[in-house]
Order: sequence, then C-alpha cells, then structure tokens
Amino acid sequence: MDSFVSYPFAAHLRTVKRRLLIIGATILGWFALTFSFSAELMAWMNRPFRNQLAFYSPTEALFAAIKVSFLAAVILSLPVIFYQGWQLIAPALLPNERRWAVPLLCLAGGSFMLGVIFCNLVVLPLVINFFVSFGLDRDVTPQLSVGTYVDFNVKFLLIFGFAFELPLVMTLLSVAELIPAETFARYRKHAVLGALIISAVVTPDATVFTMLLMAVPLMLLYEIGIWGARLFGRRVKPPIDLPLDPDVPMGTAGTRIR
Repeated sequence: MDSFVSYPFAAHLRTVKRRLLIIGATILGWFALTFSFSAELMAWMNRPFRNQLAFYSPTEALFAAIKVSFLAAVILSLPVIFYQGWQLIAPALLPNERRWAVPLLCLAGGSFMLGVIFCNLVVLPLVINFFVSFGLDRDVTPQLSVGTYVDFNVKFLLIFGFAFELPLVMTLLSVAELIPAETFARYRKHAVLGALIISAVVTPDATVFTMLLMAVPLMLLYEIGIWGARLFGRRVKPPIDLPLDPDVPMGTAGTRIR
C-alpha cells in the first residue's frame, strides 16, 4: 500500500525534475548566446547614465557582463519557463480550462516584457538622473562602478517585470472563484499600504523618491487588476434567503431539507 501511494509522488518528482532540467538547459543555451553580445547589452543598460562606467576590481566587469547576459537569457527563456510550469498544472485542469494555455502564456510573457520596457524607458532614467543631478549640483563628479550600476538596474528590471504580472494574477484568482473582484476592491486601502511597504523593502535604496516610483505603478496595476477581475471574473452570488417552514425537517448543516 505504501509503495502504491509513493509511486505517483515519485513519478511527480521525476516530472518536476525533468521540467526543471529543461528550463535550466534553455537558460544556459540562451546564456551562451547572450554572453557573446554582453557589450551591446551593457551599452543598452548604460543608456540612462550615458557616462563611462568604471570597475574597481579585476573581476567586476566580468561579473557585471554575466549578470546582464543571464538576465537577457532568462527573459528569452520565458516562453519555455511558462510552458513547463503550465504542463505541471495542466493534468489537474479540465479540458475547457486547458484551451486558455496559449493566451495565458502569451499574456504572462507580454506583461513581464512590458514591465521591463517600462522600467528601462521611464523609471530608470528618472531615478538615475535624479541621483546624478543631485550629486552634480553639489560639485561631485559621477563615477559609477559597473558592478553597482548593473546590480541597481537588474533589481529594478526584475521587480517591475514581476510587478506587471499583478493584474493577470488578480484576474485569474477571480476567474477561479478564489478571490472575487469585490474583495479586491474592499481591501484597496490595505493594498495601498502593502504597495508602500513592498516598495520600501524591495527597492535597492531606501529613498522616498524611488519608493514612490515603485509604489505608484503598483497601485495603478492593482486597479487594473480589479477591472480585469470584474470583467472576466465571476460575481459572488448573494445567498438565497428562503423562508423557513417548521414542517420541513432540519438537516445536519443547519439548513432545511426540501
């Protein structure tokens, strides 16, 4: 009996291991390609600063190029990552639910890319120009370390990439009847406080400016998620209040048996 119970679990672990290996091999394959374009990737990431970066240790430039290349490899591997994750949960879904696989995968990947693009084109230039201008106004010459600069950018890009998945997650929770749109709307004030707390924790520096640049998009994404939950989610049906009949027997759950 124990072997019968453990066999499906062991088979599931083997499936998870195989799909993780596929994801890892895909990322490594893309990394081998993106690392050859690390100079172009560094130039793309250096656009908001527009000055020459410096490195203060022999390996700093190498590790910065590895981080940028690995980020690009992960982004390029997103279709495979989402597909393998979907294949893990697909056996537990109904046939009419599985047909949403391709649209959801495309939407999830597109949302992540939109967050990365928004961060690179809007948020990072504002943040970097704000801090660089602050130093220039005080006659301080900006000479940024390539390792610190890349870490700063990569953290922002990943944070905004995952943050843009929030409306999709909220909509799916409402479609699955786990959390209705009314509940999201009721806890809007708590979500605003949570966005401020999350922004203060995950942003690379603890300034009010960068915290607001993270918190305000989170609040807007939460509102978009509420709209998506209302459009595509299922409304909560009010309980039916039937008149009690003393001649009808009472069930074990406290309701009349009809």
